[in-house]
Amino acid sequence: MEMQQEKTAEVSNQLACRDCGATLKFAPGTNSLKCQYCGAQNEIASSQEAVTVDEIDFEKFLNENTLSADDKQQVSTVKCNGCGASTTLRPNLSSDNCPFCDTALVVTGGNTSSIIKPKYLLPFKIEQKKALADFKSWVKSRWFAPSDLVKYTDNPDKLNGMYMPYWTYDSDTSSSYTGERGVNYQTVETYTAYENNKPVTRTRTVTRIAWSPAGGHVSHAFDDVLVIASKSLPEKYANALEPWDTGNIAAYDDKYLSGFRTETYQVDLKGGFDKAKGIMDGTIRDLVRRDIGGDHQRIWTLNTSYSAITFKHILLPIWISAYKYNNKVYRFMINGRTGEVQGERPYSVIKIVFTAVLVIGLGVLAYYLYKKFGH
Repeated sequence: MEMQQEKTAEVSNQLACRDCGATLKFAPGTNSLKCQYCGAQNEIASSQEAVTVDEIDFEKFLNENTLSADDKQQVSTVKCNGCGASTTLRPNLSSDNCPFCDTALVVTGGNTSSIIKPKYLLPFKIEQKKALADFKSWVKSRWFAPSDLVKYTDNPDKLNGMYMPYWTYDSDTSSSYTGERGVNYQTVETYTAYENNKPVTRTRTVTRIAWSPAGGHVSHAFDDVLVIASKSLPEKYANALEPWDTGNIAAYDDKYLSGFRTETYQVDLKGGFDKAKGIMDGTIRDLVRRDIGGDHQRIWTLNTSYSAITFKHILLPIWISAYKYNNKVYRFMINGRTGEVQGERPYSVIKIVFTAVLVIGLGVLAYYLYKKFGH
């Protein structure tokens, strides 16, 4: 614990502005910390270092079941009673709201825990001002959204910069399968039609499928299968924020986190790999169908073994706004690197009913005009 306190004190000193003493915060789109009061900037030294990406052996890590000092970190978090998210505490706060569901947090209920330390991250590139403008544009472009929804975009504090936890996995896969190959062929068949109420025999060409058994083996090496390690965001929206420019990944440095929140992972290492298997399965099935060939494919059995599994724990930047409308939580997300927007939205029943009535009214009017003047 003493080493952790020394490390925390060291980072705190590095985050203090030399000119005015205020806390420096990471400036998105740069490699520097910036003072919001006097404008002073300090470049993050580690940003100039070449990044060598090291993967960790998955099986060995699980079997040893221990964390070295280099592989773990102590974090102070508060858990939301509403959605279960565990996020880092903001300093000197006596009250706060959850960035994922807008529930009031009991800050005094924070706790310190030891977690697998992130080794890499993608720093924020999109500034809050730009993210807020995108939020406003997104809300205004929603058809049938309640008119008063725009009020939620006027408070910058409702848009939180979050570093979200992700696992990445590499794995060699070997898959055996059985199935069927379908090949199209054409044949001529006769059928009976009626002309002038009399049966007439005719012919037509139809396409049929000839099925034959298939079986085989496919192999594939997967690299950086990305799995979100949070349960706080709707997974389909989080996945839709991809792709991420992981080729620009930086070595983990606490200074990149200054001014932002960080969520700790809720999906553990083994659970993350189970999710990764589901992602890999889609690619493996595509490879199997290609191997079966023909015009159609059926897969009856598929058995996959995984080897040379490695992983790393990384943080990715997302701008998040959670707002409650009519007692229901809606979330808005922006990829902090690319600006990709995803989100949930409420619907205005009044607007939908009005539009439906208007469409019906226009249809009735068009029918009336047609009957009156169409002949």
